[in-house]
Amino acid sequence: MPLRFWQRWRAERVQQQRAARYIRGLQREPAADEVEWLTRVATSGDADHARWELRYARRALGLLVAERDALDDRTASLVARELTGSLARDPHVAAGMLPVAERQLNARLRVYGEALARRDGGRLVRARLGRALLTFAAGEGHAPGESDVERAGDVLGRYLAEANQALRGEFGAAALPEDVAPSAAARG
Repeated sequence: MPLRFWQRWRAERVQQQRAARYIRGLQREPAADEVEWLTRVATSGDADHARWELRYARRALGLLVAERDALDDRTASLVARELTGSLARDPHVAAGMLPVAERQLNARLRVYGEALARRDGGRLVRARLGRALLTFAAGEGHAPGESDVERAGDVLGRYLAEANQALRGEFGAAALPEDVAPSAAARG
């Protein structure tokens, strides 16, 4: 009995460490050219706001990828717990502003989640994600040009792909025999 407890504890600890590494990857700073572009097209010259929007987008999309694509149902909760903890430790979040940062991240999770939930094609999903990013960055009254929506969608599409690759790297990828269709596996 005690041996099983330690084995379970060690297995849980390994999963927590994987979630922490996954979140560290999501905490990478946005590329300078992305910040410069978003500053120019949406934040009226406010580079700090542009940087925050790109940070929020990467983190929110990373959590949504964990919820959508993880092999184990517990993975998303581990990632969410680690993301919450990392936000509390983030040196970019001013003292006393954690509740605001959490509300802002939750708003982005909701909107980006809604954009991903509709299954009507990759370009349309990217367009919805791009519009969401530009709306968060510029405000509701901003009417972005199509080229800006496309670039924003491409940036967030890359964030999604990077998060999915990192998730598979940390937690594994689904592997089915060649003769079993994913739909058949889902039915059991």
